[in-house]
Amino acid sequence: MDEQQDHQTLLDLVKELVHRLNPSTATTTTQFAQSLKYATRILASRMTPSIAADESAMAESIKRSLVNEGNSSGALAFADLYTKFSSKSGFGTIKNKWAVLYLLKVVAEDRKAAKKSNSRASSGLFASTVCGGLPVVFDEESGGAKKVLDRNRSGSNGVLLVSKDSENFREIAVREYGDLVREESEVSEGVLVRDVLYACQGIDGKYVKFDKNFDGYVLLDSVKVPRAVRVMVRKVCELGWLFMKVRDHVSESMDRFPAEDVGTIGQAFCAALQDELSEYYKLLAVLEAQANNPIPMVSEAGNSGNYLSLRRLAVWFAEPVVKMRLMAVLVDCCKVLRGGAMAGAIHVHAQHGDPLVQEFMRQLLRRVCSPLFEMVRSWVLEGELDDIFGEFFILGQPVKAESLWREGYRLHDGMLPSFISQSLAQRILRTGKSINFLRVCCEDQGWAVAAEEAAAAVGTTTKRYGLGYGETDALEALIAEAAKRIDRHLMDVMYKQYKFKEHCLAIKRYLLLGQGDFVQYLMDIVGPELSEPANTISSFKLAGLLESAIRSSNAQYDDADMLDRLRVKMMPHGTGDRGWDVFSLEYDARVPLNTVFTESVMGRYLRIFNFLWKLRRVEHSLIGAWKTMKPNRITSNFLTKQEGSIKFQFVSTLRRCQVLWVEMNHFVTNLQYYIMFEVLEVSWANFVDEMESARDLDDLLAAHEKYLQSIVEKSLLGERSQTLCKTLFLLFDLILQFRSHADRLYEGVHELQARTAVSALSSQGRTKTRQKQNDESSWGGGGRKALTKLAGEFLQTIGQDLEKISKDYSSSLEGFIAQLPMQQHVDLKFLLFRLDFTEFYSRLRLGK
Repeated sequence: MDEQQDHQTLLDLVKELVHRLNPSTATTTTQFAQSLKYATRILASRMTPSIAADESAMAESIKRSLVNEGNSSGALAFADLYTKFSSKSGFGTIKNKWAVLYLLKVVAEDRKAAKKSNSRASSGLFASTVCGGLPVVFDEESGGAKKVLDRNRSGSNGVLLVSKDSENFREIAVREYGDLVREESEVSEGVLVRDVLYACQGIDGKYVKFDKNFDGYVLLDSVKVPRAVRVMVRKVCELGWLFMKVRDHVSESMDRFPAEDVGTIGQAFCAALQDELSEYYKLLAVLEAQANNPIPMVSEAGNSGNYLSLRRLAVWFAEPVVKMRLMAVLVDCCKVLRGGAMAGAIHVHAQHGDPLVQEFMRQLLRRVCSPLFEMVRSWVLEGELDDIFGEFFILGQPVKAESLWREGYRLHDGMLPSFISQSLAQRILRTGKSINFLRVCCEDQGWAVAAEEAAAAVGTTTKRYGLGYGETDALEALIAEAAKRIDRHLMDVMYKQYKFKEHCLAIKRYLLLGQGDFVQYLMDIVGPELSEPANTISSFKLAGLLESAIRSSNAQYDDADMLDRLRVKMMPHGTGDRGWDVFSLEYDARVPLNTVFTESVMGRYLRIFNFLWKLRRVEHSLIGAWKTMKPNRITSNFLTKQEGSIKFQFVSTLRRCQVLWVEMNHFVTNLQYYIMFEVLEVSWANFVDEMESARDLDDLLAAHEKYLQSIVEKSLLGERSQTLCKTLFLLFDLILQFRSHADRLYEGVHELQARTAVSALSSQGRTKTRQKQNDESSWGGGGRKALTKLAGEFLQTIGQDLEKISKDYSSSLEGFIAQLPMQQHVDLKFLLFRLDFTEFYSRLRLGK
């Protein structure tokens, strides 16, 4: 009873408010009832404003509306009133001024809309829509009905809400809305839902079909539906377009397999996509079952049942659309990719901030990268390159055993996925190469034990498909441990089983002439043979002389296998070449040593040998010249029997010859010391240290290359020392010419001595016999006077030749010394210091 009195009191207050707002006496009962109905609608409204609560913006909007209507005076009046209204503050003033302004604006717009509405807008839900979106609570035919007003304490700004009365006006409004929708739609929502489900399977429906021009599924233009429904259908059908793209790629790729452009990684990618499509098919099956249930009206009690509308379908498809869109992107970027390149491209899309995308990509990549990681495991632990379709980032090619390490395998950067770094890829490459080198070149199987120990040390299984995407740390640990153990085993095999250090020492002793007694004896016994024309020398005879030199020196105590590898080699020769020009030694480095001592490396050793052999030949020639030149009885007897001019000429020639020998011997001795100690021994000591610290075969190859290059550069055989090397070999040729002239000089003296003794014989017959022999010699016949004349001419010729050699030698030596400071290698400064330690040549050059 009290509640009815309160409601009646509230209704009386509303009537009094309407009466005061319409004080005109001309107001009819009908107009008053309409005004009361309108006021009640406003107070009963549950709709929330869709704009932000901005008081100033609302005031400006009202002023612009008045100006646009041409009511400028009204706009000015409103501005003045608003200024006074907004300035009011304190107790008893309106706090929510924006709500008041908004109410005034809505009322004004409702009045304008009421004037423009047609007869259809007289009542019901449509009338409320025209009049500002306020719900209809009172109906003209139900005048006098009971209205219940209640204050919404959960709302804001003191909005009054009208509760549902016994006539259920809300249900009437919903029914009218349904009628309106049915009038605007030719097709029911249930039919559209089923067509959309067909489209999401790549099948044309009755009203939703694939449009090639639009490149997607659209609702036929001939079908009359609200624009919002058409947009919703188009949005939901995006999933069907994405599905078709993914499905077509999977079908096409699987049809082409086992084509090389698909490969195992491409097949794994398609299999992962197919699994996702299978889950998608399961979802569609569930949704199709729900689509069979009728869609209830909003007013029905069972509106929360198990049915499927377009909006519910959009919610169901929210996650599948994300996945399908991502798969479509992957399909587009992987169309022209394969192998590791495909895995790397997919990995790039996994770098995403959405946890859903991250988890989806992680599962997808684990499937896609499974063949790739199996290739890595097989290569690192077994040395097997199981890559039929060329998808792995390591390429192999058939080569000879000696080229296996350098040329057999290499990285293919185009197939290297982005989640494997370049340094890790290099370690993977070297580990598999080490296994193949041990298996093929060394015929060793110990690598298998090392691989198993490595896997056990890091706690990784050696079984197939034991590693996968996301286990990069485990992969790196396995590779690091496997590389360390297998490389260590490889170095042990090279050092212990194949005696790599001992072979390097043997090459140093025999090809780099480090075994002095052997070299000296060899040069003594092959010298006469090598003085002959090259085309007359037998290599078999030289091989026998080499064997004799080995047995006659300390070389006989070396390893027999290494001595058997040392052989004589005759280089190609031309017309006029002597044996000295074509003789050389070679060392037969068999597998696996020929991985280090390759054909090109042995060619550089041969070049060094030729240089050292010529240097030893020059030294040997100077020693031979000294043996001939040293004071002896023949020269003494010759000097005591000669006249003053001949004696002076002979002494002068001997002096010139000995001085020139001293200069040449100084140069050769210091150059020999520099080569043997500053170059060969220092380089060897550094090489031994680096051999001890080498961790793998690459380190060993690099150390040997550095050792060999150091010898080549310091010995003036490098590319940057070509000019200096030519000058050096010119000096060698001048020294050999000097030896020839010195031999001629002392042979001539010996001939003169013998000729003088013959001329003293009294027997004419014996004299004639000797004269006949002398006619065949270089001296000719004649008496003592003739011999004296011939001796003077001979000494003059020899003196001129020696003088020419001396000038050429001095000029070449000065040029050689002048070029040494310009060489880039710092060790050549030691050679300059030894050759010119008294600064004699420097002062001589400055004096000129």
